[in-house]
Amino acid sequence: MNPSTPPTGLSRTEAAARLHRDGYNELATDQGKSFLKIVLTVMAEPMFLLLLGAGLIYLLMGDVHEALILLGFVVVIMTLTSLQERRTEKTLAALRDLSSPRALVLRDGKVERIPGREVVRGDLLLLSEGDRVPADGVVLEAHELALDESLLTGESVTVTKTVAATTEGDDTSRVSAGTLVVSGQGRIQVTGTGLATTLGSISQSLQDIDDTASPLHLEIASLAQRLAIIGIGLCLILTLVFVWLRGTWLDGLLAGITLAMSILPQEFPVILIVFLALGARRIASHKVLTRHLAAIETLGETTVLCVDKTGTLTQNRMAVAALYVNGQSLAIEDQMAPLPEHFHELVEYGVLASEMAPHDPMEQAFHRLAGEYLARTEHLHPDWALVHEYELSPGLLAMSHLWQAPNSAQQVVAAKGAPEAIADLCHLDQAQQQTLNKEAERMADQGLRVLGFAKAVHSGKELPDIQHDFAFEFLGLVGLADPIRPEVPAAIAECHAAGIRVVMITGDHPRTAQAIAAQAGLRQQRVITGAELATLSEQDLVAQCHDIGIFARVNPSQKLAIVQALKARQEVVAMTGDGVNDAPALKAAHIGIAMGRRGTDVAREAASLVLLEDDFSAIVAAVRQGRRIFANLRQAMVYTLGVHIPIVGLSILPLLLGLPPLLAPVHIAFLELVIDPTCSIVFEAESAPADLMKKPPRPRGDALLTTANIWLSLTLGGLATAASLITYHYGLDSDIAPPQAKALAFITLITASTALIFSSRKAAAGLVDGLKGMPKEGLIVVTAVSAALLLITRVDSIARIFTFAPPAWPAAWAAFALGLLCYPLYEGIKGIFNARKSSGARKS
Repeated sequence: MNPSTPPTGLSRTEAAARLHRDGYNELATDQGKSFLKIVLTVMAEPMFLLLLGAGLIYLLMGDVHEALILLGFVVVIMTLTSLQERRTEKTLAALRDLSSPRALVLRDGKVERIPGREVVRGDLLLLSEGDRVPADGVVLEAHELALDESLLTGESVTVTKTVAATTEGDDTSRVSAGTLVVSGQGRIQVTGTGLATTLGSISQSLQDIDDTASPLHLEIASLAQRLAIIGIGLCLILTLVFVWLRGTWLDGLLAGITLAMSILPQEFPVILIVFLALGARRIASHKVLTRHLAAIETLGETTVLCVDKTGTLTQNRMAVAALYVNGQSLAIEDQMAPLPEHFHELVEYGVLASEMAPHDPMEQAFHRLAGEYLARTEHLHPDWALVHEYELSPGLLAMSHLWQAPNSAQQVVAAKGAPEAIADLCHLDQAQQQTLNKEAERMADQGLRVLGFAKAVHSGKELPDIQHDFAFEFLGLVGLADPIRPEVPAAIAECHAAGIRVVMITGDHPRTAQAIAAQAGLRQQRVITGAELATLSEQDLVAQCHDIGIFARVNPSQKLAIVQALKARQEVVAMTGDGVNDAPALKAAHIGIAMGRRGTDVAREAASLVLLEDDFSAIVAAVRQGRRIFANLRQAMVYTLGVHIPIVGLSILPLLLGLPPLLAPVHIAFLELVIDPTCSIVFEAESAPADLMKKPPRPRGDALLTTANIWLSLTLGGLATAASLITYHYGLDSDIAPPQAKALAFITLITASTALIFSSRKAAAGLVDGLKGMPKEGLIVVTAVSAALLLITRVDSIARIFTFAPPAWPAAWAAFALGLLCYPLYEGIKGIFNARKSSGARKS
């Protein structure tokens, strides 16, 4: 290719063909379960093993018909469970794809951002600081390009990369997948993807899967384990009691299996993973990707939200709003007359102190201003060559570019940075500094971000090591405006109402930060600068950070200290960030939030959530969703535990009361078809309570099922048990045939369980509230359950499968009415529990 010809990269057609031929650029890791693996896992569940065991007992008893019916239920439940698991796996896979590392490629002459897995051999990659290299390749163009290759070599020394002399390249001109760009930029031609990379060849040794269970997982696993132990114990006891009282081992074993099936809490882990996976998908609809599902649990506990100003609270669309040179100020307005000559040099050096093709919004603003007002002047220099860059550092918030003009022995230096840093470079005297500070404060009070500019000339081939060694001359100040996002004030007000403190962290001048904070509606609290922060000890920062609302002039490395101080005060911290230096703070925060548009891959990897749009309101929406998910999950667990009580009770009590057995495995299998979709679909789709964001954050470590929740579930379930048992006992006492009495008890049980759905939807008591706003998924489930109940109790051929006989209509309506009567009783019990809870909270 001719060096003067701009590279175009692969065509989209060729890239698609290579992707089809070579496959995706990913390692052969097990990202999910195949459908066959899901089916095999479901078949190993205790519930299905018990169903199969019950079917075997029926065969031994000679009841082939009952065994085949039970086997049919096994197939139906296994299919539904497998499809639900498959849906969850697809949801998680979609989220993994969305949050995977990205790559900037050149295709058909245009720069595109694509998922890293779609990079193909021959692609031209554009790398910059903070990027994770997605594939192996050779360097075609480099600008101070240096990589961290410790993932592959174990050596932490930064490796500088140079342009390849040949297409094969050598070690200094080759880059490997998985390594990290720590500085500079480069253009890379991909030579290997997927398993054909160096990383791919050792992929098995690079598996780093975090299997640490989250608090919710541990809590649910513990609860399920306790219930399983109780179930096994009761199963053995019931079997022995049955044999002792009635003398038949097979019937006793069948009764024990029925009881075990009624107690086994196999829904609990299913509910949790479905809620978190579908919750992550709902959060994704707000353009927030969830990289770690455990973060959803923590969202509702968030007490402090630390956010950047630029691009998060503001629109990140910078425009030059004011210029200041030698005591004269100029406001830049739309349709302004030609720029006065007095300000030309300041704009000229604003461009020279910026990148040639900038991505930074401030630098783009300088280029736009120069293009509009200096286009036909001698102040633009497209033929100058950039010789050296002096980077911004924590010790000096300024940067400089050194340029070489054609046919000139001297080099020109342009510097920009914080006004105080530029004043330091220019060695201004005290009077000059006071004048400069006064003007900078005046501009900052208008909400402008203020930068200072300086110029210098340099002769000779040896370059100074630091910027201070140049003889800088102060040029002036530039004020840039970045308007507040229109949705921010309402979102911040929602945070305040929800008891979440919003803390601004910015590199801007304190006065600029305060002006923006006032526009955004942030509560005015103490302001501290990065310089003041550096003088505080860890203990002092912990003691003082509770009333600091704005951290200004803060460098990225100080964010970690802020996060750690807030955590030391037992705050639950959510933190936004976008750069390589933000990664430690994002990792340390309870919830790290990476900015999707301007964020580096390193920041994304360290974060739990990724914003596709750098939008503050999306963070608030994620918090709201996190609270909704936890609230609905708690109510689902209250229902699940409550609905198991009558199943357990009706498996034991008839035997102890000398009545014919009421429930058999086939009935438990039917009830599982009611419980599973109710828990994982109806409650997950429930809308958030109106006052969800008007309550303080959930206390950290707050149990999903509190003691009060458990007692409430037991009481509600006990009421459903009593209603069903009364119906059964009354039917038998009224000389109704046992098959009809069983049908009547089942009508009451299903109706009371359905009423429990309505009651459990809301934590607060209220007859009307429980009936309002049922999601369409809930209406579908309730309708399907009602239709199924009619079939199994009214259609004789189907009723016989359940050992039922259709009862008389008056008796059926009475059983139905008794089940419905449970609903107002549920609400009354909830009211008593809530009143006691409120009374206890006031006393404490």
